[in-house]
Amino acid sequence: MINEPKKDYNREMHTAEHILNQTMIIKFGTGRSVTNHIEKKKSKCDYRFDRPLEENEVKMLEQSVNEVIAKRLDVKESFVSREEAAKRYNVSKLPDDAGDVIRIIAVGDYDYCPCIGQHVANTSEIGGITIISTDFNEQTQILRIRYKVS
Repeated sequence: MINEPKKDYNREMHTAEHILNQTMIIKFGTGRSVTNHIEKKKSKCDYRFDRPLEENEVKMLEQSVNEVIAKRLDVKESFVSREEAAKRYNVSKLPDDAGDVIRIIAVGDYDYCPCIGQHVANTSEIGGITIISTDFNEQTQILRIRYKVS
């Protein structure tokens, strides 16, 4: 069974989350967000991390995400076997009943990720993001980033 898009996320916010995730991987060596909450007005992503971000890092992160958005990248879906997905992507969040064919979302050549959510067709539809706040929980080693799209 091919996993069809199910989650009714805000398309702009959800696509921005993909870009934020990949940017966190590139800039800070994190994995993708361990949890997230995507809403129309504001969203949050939690990352395993070892410290709070400094103010200049937050600004750099926001700028980097917005530079990717400004590239007007096409967002496309493709389908691969579960076996192929396991070789090429992080499939740890896929439920056991996801099926044998997995939907992959590509944001240009910047990010590729198994996903059942809805997305914009091109990053130009997002506008840009503003990071509202960040905080770090020392006990859980979780960095939370809150953002909104404009």
